[in-house]
Parts: sequence; structure tokens; C-alpha cells
Amino acid sequence: MEDNPYPIPFPRIGLSQGDFNGISYELMLKTFADARMFETLTPVLYGQSKAFSYYKKNFGMESPNYSLTRDARQAWDKKFNIINIVENELKIEPGVPSNLSAEMSVLSMKRAADDLRSGVLDALVMAPDSPLVAQSNRDFLLSFHKESNPLQVLVNGQMRIALATGDLPLRAALDQIDAPFLVGKLTTLSQALKTDFGISSPKIAVMGINPHSGSIVAGDDEKVAKALTEAQDKGLFAFGPFSASQLFAAGLWKKYDAVMAMHYEQGVFPMKFISLDGYAYYWAGLPVVCAAPLHGPAYDITNQNKAVPDSYRKAVFLAADVVNHRREQ
Repeated sequence: MEDNPYPIPFPRIGLSQGDFNGISYELMLKTFADARMFETLTPVLYGQSKAFSYYKKNFGMESPNYSLTRDARQAWDKKFNIINIVENELKIEPGVPSNLSAEMSVLSMKRAADDLRSGVLDALVMAPDSPLVAQSNRDFLLSFHKESNPLQVLVNGQMRIALATGDLPLRAALDQIDAPFLVGKLTTLSQALKTDFGISSPKIAVMGINPHSGSIVAGDDEKVAKALTEAQDKGLFAFGPFSASQLFAAGLWKKYDAVMAMHYEQGVFPMKFISLDGYAYYWAGLPVVCAAPLHGPAYDITNQNKAVPDSYRKAVFLAADVVNHRREQ
């Protein structure tokens, strides 16, 4: 077979700007100051070139330079591209969340999400935002895919942890859990491990709800055990329920391709504790690819050149990797 004369282009990754009064621009500047980033993907920021220049000057950075474009389809490879979502001057107040910065974050997300849904972008990476705006932006994205069964999957260089329930009060999270709910989430995770990570026969460790899951299966954990039986009957390689001490204290999680946590804190704590090179998340089960770092806008260190870009860089690479794996299907 002859070589394809039209090679597949780099993944075109849209970047929402997050809160420009937080650390989002610092993270982008530090991430893309490394020219090697442009060897595998093409970034397109939906934001403000003046905010980009403002922070770049404040940090005394010579790179990256940027190119302006009005349409992501015309984005330059091997360059940092910016689409100005507004043309007027905006007041930047580092470290101070404002109505204006929230409004611009929402506008950035809407512009990027629209291009993502229309196929102009291959993926979207969301920058850190205040909690309320971040939740609003996530809800906006998910509202276009109500037929899907989205699953938040946390990723670092060592592990993958899926969150069966979202960032909810514990009682509300546990009220969602029953066998059909968990089987649906396990099905989504198993399929994502195949299509998004290239794992042909993924093995999933499932956490229980009670402290002694595994040694005593009772109460809420009976629902988990029932879900595991049903999932195994469907051909999924899902095992448990395990307690947190069983999985993480002795390193048992390393024997599995992913862990399914029952609630937010149960999954986020080990992800942050074990991570050495940043941690991010993406939404499995969606027809589009969307990732983000697993931290907020850090207003307390904004504009002080203290932000560490590891998690943001991880989110960018995660998005590009998922795109490339899906292309191989």
C-alpha cells in the first residue's frame, strides 16, 4: 500500500481562557514556552491577545509568540494561535475575580465549545476558573450531549481514576448509586479505556463505599457488589469492591488499568497524593474531547510567577492523546 500523501494534521486543540484574573494565562505561557509542544499539536486560544501580552511582559518571557486568526480552521501549525473574542480593551485585575472576567470566561467557553461541536476543533482544554463559573461552563458543554453517559476520569502519569459521581455533597452522591447506575458508568469507563487509551482488555478496580469494603460487603456495598456481578456478566473485567487502604496503601491499584471511585474525595485524594507530574481530567463517554487541569485559578499567587504548569500541560497532552487514539479506531 502506498503512503498517504495527505498525512493527518496535528490535533487542533482549543483553549478556553478561564479567569484572566487568575493563573490561566501564566499556565498557558509557561506550557507553550517549550517549542516542543508545537511538534504534536496546534493550540488555538479563545481569549485576548492583550491579556496574553500583558502577562508575558510581566513575567519577562520572550516566548511563545502568537499569531492572530479569526477562524480556527485557519490556525497556523507550529504556532500559538489566538482568536480575540472581543476587540475592546479589558481591565485586568490580577488576583481579583470580577464580573467582567467571569463574563469573558463564559464567552470564551461558548465560542470554543461551538467550534468543538461543529468539528472545527479536535479537542478543548479548559483553563482554571472560579468554582461557580467552572461548573457553569461544564454544564454548558454537557448540555449538548444529553444522550451520552459522561464520566469524569482523572489522569496522571501513573494512574487513571474515574468518578462515579460528581463534585456533590456526600449524601447526594451516595443517593445516586445503585446497580444500574454503576453498571452504566463501568461500561462507559471500559469502552473509554479501549478507544481513548488503546487498552484492548481493560481491568477496572472498583472501590466500595464503606471503610471495610472487601472484607465486609454489607449495606451500601451490596449495591456495588451487585453491579460488579452484572458488569462481569456483560463481559467487563471489573473487580472489587476494594477499600481505599486495600487499593492504595499497598499499591494494589497498579495491577489495574483504572480505578472507579464512588465519590469525588475518594478519587481526588489519591490522585493528588500519588501524582508526580501533574494531574488532569477529561470527560469519557462524550463524542467530543474535553480536558482540564484538576485545580482552580489560584488567585492568591496570580501574577507572581509562582504557578506550576504541570497539571495544565498534562491536560493538553491528555486531550491530544485521546484524539490520536480515537483516530486510530
